[in-house]
Amino acid sequence: MSAETKTGRPIVAVVGPTASGKSDLGIGLALRLGGEVINCDSVQVYKGIEIATAKVPLDERRGVPHHLIDFVPPERNYTAADWARDALAQLEEIEARGRTALLVGGTGFYLRALREPFFEAPPTDAELRRRLVDLRERRGPEHLHRLLQRLDPERATQLAPRDWSRVQRALELRLQTGEKLSARLSQRGAPPPQAERLRVFVLDPPRAELYRRIDRRAEAHFRAGLVEEVRGLLERGVPAGGSALGAHGYRRVVEYLRGERTLESAVEQTKLDVRHYAKRQLTWFRREAGAEWVEGFGEDPAVLGEVSRRLGL
Repeated sequence: MSAETKTGRPIVAVVGPTASGKSDLGIGLALRLGGEVINCDSVQVYKGIEIATAKVPLDERRGVPHHLIDFVPPERNYTAADWARDALAQLEEIEARGRTALLVGGTGFYLRALREPFFEAPPTDAELRRRLVDLRERRGPEHLHRLLQRLDPERATQLAPRDWSRVQRALELRLQTGEKLSARLSQRGAPPPQAERLRVFVLDPPRAELYRRIDRRAEAHFRAGLVEEVRGLLERGVPAGGSALGAHGYRRVVEYLRGERTLESAVEQTKLDVRHYAKRQLTWFRREAGAEWVEGFGEDPAVLGEVSRRLGL
């Protein structure tokens, strides 16, 4: 059976919270569709950032080509707009070969950037971002929202106080350039034609088991040498406040190596960070237009069967 629709070949997106089995489901669907995977995870793009990224090893990809993974130097701040541009180029190449493209990963901001193109933003100021992250962690996301109310009140009214990622983005633009994000949003481009063909499937596993998996995985990352990996990256000159080392797990190891917390505290805080991140991912995808929710973990054959059925396979 074919997954073709009246709008043409579908572009399948497999998203959901961390540790929900997105990669397993993506590979399973790729094998059924004759497809190739485009990574949609903001940490897996970086070279040398390995242990806490859940990158699928080459020998477990079952022959399915993977793109936009393990290719960005960790010294570079790779943005959602960068990813959207690169992902569109990969989509065109994959479909030119007569194959089906699958976007697989949990970075909702990447997917949104593809569906709703951003204006041209200035390069990330790593030090400013670090200061805003520190402020959010010390005083809470509501404090950032109150700051935005003073600096860009129109944009602040459009965002919930706890929608810290978008609040922080608006603050970064205002503090870096003096411009208000509310004024710049009118400069967005039109959605690409590929956006009309997106089928977004969100994994929704049982919460208790998801959190147990997150805790076990965090412990396994530290046992596998996460501290040594981070120490080596810092010694190479990778900035502690950059995007690569700002990821969950890595940020807490940086704090440990600076003497700001114990190793035990780094492990436990990482577990808490990732559980909170999973909640935020689910909240984000509930706002994603047209998303189709699927109960269960991605490696469950019943989940693969259900998504395949919805695709008409």
